[in-house]
Amino acid sequence: MAVASNSLVSFIHGSLSQPGRTSHFLPSPSLSFPGSRSLSLKLTRRSNSPLLCSLDATNATDKDTPIETRFPAYPTVMDINQIREILPHRFPFLLVDRVIEYNPGVSAVGIKNVTINDNFFPGHFPERPIMPGVLMVEAMAQVGGLVMLQPEVGGSRENFFFAGVDKVRFRKPVIAGDTLVMRMTLIKLQKRFGIAKMEGKAYVGTDLVCEAVLYPTLLFCMHPFLVRFSLFLLYVCKFLCTLQTMKKVFLKFLLSFHVD
Repeated sequence: MAVASNSLVSFIHGSLSQPGRTSHFLPSPSLSFPGSRSLSLKLTRRSNSPLLCSLDATNATDKDTPIETRFPAYPTVMDINQIREILPHRFPFLLVDRVIEYNPGVSAVGIKNVTINDNFFPGHFPERPIMPGVLMVEAMAQVGGLVMLQPEVGGSRENFFFAGVDKVRFRKPVIAGDTLVMRMTLIKLQKRFGIAKMEGKAYVGTDLVCEAVLYPTLLFCMHPFLVRFSLFLLYVCKFLCTLQTMKKVFLKFLLSFHVD
């Protein structure tokens, strides 16, 4: 034991006595003592700083654990059959494989397993398969639909649509083999007018790959009078815009005949 300790001290002293050495990483020898487990010595050195030394015991447990049980799997809150009972989408446009978290009327987290067999990869792109960004937004919208089509919110397949998308950002590409984890959170809901606002974020691992703000609408929540009045306002605005355009054209026509 004393011999090993002396060799450890002489090794560290010898490393410190080399002024011309500027490497950030030094060899990591291992020491073994009679009747004890082997220890690995990690030595690191930074410029103009003392030598750092740490003892690390080798973790043999992880190596002995089968890989299929080493990493936790995503839980299942809704399987694909339950998802199909809620969403009207079917192959090849059902882009949610499983729901792993659900807070009624508030949020949902779904996953999409991206595989090379997905039908969009042959054309996007043949030599570099990347999941189209618009399909990431669509997948997030479907997760949002799982929130909106629940009794807590009051939507139904017949009258639930997405009216708009805003602040879309694509951060990183999603390729075959990735697992897309999508979180949709209901930010605002006005049942009287059938309008809602949702925030969506999609991840691969810990990396944010896509984010957007989506605006779902529930048409049945609007009173028929409000629907007709909204259409009337739309036609009035369109008519006024047409009049404004015609006015500009007419003025340009008159100016073309103006003679100084």
